[in-house]
Amino acid sequence: MSLLSPVHPSFTHLRFFTCTARTLAKSTKKRLEHEHSAVPIYPYGPSQYYKQSNFGLYGTQKIRFGNMVSERNEIKTRRHWRPNVHSKRLYSEALGGFIKIRVTTKVLRTVDKVGGLDEYLLGEKAGRIKELGMGGWKLRWRIMQTEVVRERFRRQREAMGLKPVQAAHTSLSGDIVSKEQVEKEIMAYDQILEMGVEVEVGDDAELNAEVPTESGFMQEKQAPKEKIIL
Repeated sequence: MSLLSPVHPSFTHLRFFTCTARTLAKSTKKRLEHEHSAVPIYPYGPSQYYKQSNFGLYGTQKIRFGNMVSERNEIKTRRHWRPNVHSKRLYSEALGGFIKIRVTTKVLRTVDKVGGLDEYLLGEKAGRIKELGMGGWKLRWRIMQTEVVRERFRRQREAMGLKPVQAAHTSLSGDIVSKEQVEKEIMAYDQILEMGVEVEVGDDAELNAEVPTESGFMQEKQAPKEKIIL
């Protein structure tokens, strides 16, 4: 595979313990720019406090903080709760295949309630768009490029008496993305599905994201150096 291939490097580099390319393993901003080069700008922007939520469906859930209180002396001890995240294979009718993605149990219940992954991603309310995050926004864009969803939107516009329009694609910098660039992104996505590889939004390297601290909680301090007197 050539170096100029639009496929994400995590699918072309063979490494142990993780599938993330070395150049993108420690830079969330750099990886998001690479993955969203032909995707319209996400209106709410990437998450700065819980960065691993940018690569999955977390439903705006983050790490919560609280106290453990002893029953006898009511002594409070600081602790934190991580969201209940699972790696699941969800079926997309528009793409005609399974998508492996990290998703919280809260989002799984919503997906079952609305009738599938496609219906969840195509939600039009502002609250749903905010729940998607950067990872869900990219999946929503890819599903909207399929002929199944385009035909669905055409019928809706005809029912309302509106004329068909051509959507303009904008990059992260605000420039209009060419049709060829969008087609390359779609071809790269479809090649992964044809090879039988499960499309994974995110990777295990993001699980080691830094935990935000409150009032010095869980902060590491350097041990003082001992003075040697001769």
